[in-house]
Amino acid sequence: MKISWHGQSCVQIQTNSGVTILIDPFITGNPNSDLDPNTVEADVIFLTHAHNDHIGDTEPIAKRTGALIVANVEIASFFEKKGLKTHGMQMGGKHQFDFGEVKMTQAIHGSSYEIEGEAITLGLAAGIIFSADGQTIYHAGDTALFTDMKLIGAYKAIDVAFLPIGDNFTMGPEDATIAASYVQAKKAVPIHYNTFPLIKQNAEEFCISLPEEQGLALEIGEIFDVSNV
Repeated sequence: MKISWHGQSCVQIQTNSGVTILIDPFITGNPNSDLDPNTVEADVIFLTHAHNDHIGDTEPIAKRTGALIVANVEIASFFEKKGLKTHGMQMGGKHQFDFGEVKMTQAIHGSSYEIEGEAITLGLAAGIIFSADGQTIYHAGDTALFTDMKLIGAYKAIDVAFLPIGDNFTMGPEDATIAASYVQAKKAVPIHYNTFPLIKQNAEEFCISLPEEQGLALEIGEIFDVSNV
């Protein structure tokens, strides 16, 4: 399995079977993104919550590619009404897809989508545990630190955890360091930072705060082979 980070919380996963997964594809309006919403490929789109900087370009990408949208039931219903393929889940639920196993975890955050100046609430924010090719990825979504993150590490051995470090709206570096110890991932990748001034952080300093070799600060678009952890 190969992974890459594309600014904010947008992550791309390429499974060994050739399935391309996008998580929170915020591309248009993301100053750090290296992706083009008109050409990026996706077989599946995971959404952690409904904020515009996470739903991002989901609709045009899914319309063009026919990608399956996996999200909480409320977000899934929202896109199903637009004629898109969806699979709704809720916190604590697990489903075995033909491309891998998805388990939805809690996250402490909001989940509203703004359309023409009006915000509509779409369920609860979530994290996602994805397993395929004998490897497991945890994307925390936007969240505060919570002690039940220890249960995530106990549920399954995590190879790579994507953890927000931006602060103000999510965990900051200090809390994300504790989260990394709770989850016990082999690699902890910082996300949701430096997109705009209010969440400016130093990813290298965060990685230094972790046990040796646990921190992995990916450059935009850098591809990392999870089998190397």
